[in-house]
Amino acid sequence: MPPPKRLVIAITGATGAIYGVRLLQILQAVPEIETHLLISDAGALSLLQELGMKRKEIETLAHHVHKVRNIGASIASGSFQSEGMIVAPCSMKTLGAIANGLSDNLISRTADVILKERRRLVLMVRETPLNLAHLRNMTAVTEMGGIIFPPLPCFYQRPQTIAEIVDHTVGRVLDLFAIPHTLSPRWNGVTVMT
Repeated sequence: MPPPKRLVIAITGATGAIYGVRLLQILQAVPEIETHLLISDAGALSLLQELGMKRKEIETLAHHVHKVRNIGASIASGSFQSEGMIVAPCSMKTLGAIANGLSDNLISRTADVILKERRRLVLMVRETPLNLAHLRNMTAVTEMGGIIFPPLPCFYQRPQTIAEIVDHTVGRVLDLFAIPHTLSPRWNGVTVMT
């Protein structure tokens, strides 16, 4: 059996902690994926505020947990083989640090490594409205090869619950890593009546 594919998941202090949690829940059931989790202090606050979940509860969903201040962790090196990284949700602070190569903690350092090694980086950025700094930072990350993926709801499939909205978005993110799922139906087009 081949070794598992590694995927780094980071949860930061923007609203939308459910996206990171749901990704971990889904990936826990995918035997060929090994997850490496990072939760910022602000991310832990969002988890508690939005979901009533403590950091330790979320950490049990991952294969490996890294402390954000441990800049010397394995995932901080380009020699650490991975499929990439998803920041779900991604705060504007984290976006700014990544866009400017600050590497001031393990989240932004790992993202920097992912970019320099030309691996897939997906940032589920959360903020509205956007100011010019946000837009410029998104452009900078995109120019470096990252993917800006705001978790915007899809309504054409007529979701009935928040869970359906979340699953659709999480499914689209998993598609970017070619991870099979059945979280939401595939779009088959529409018949236009004339």
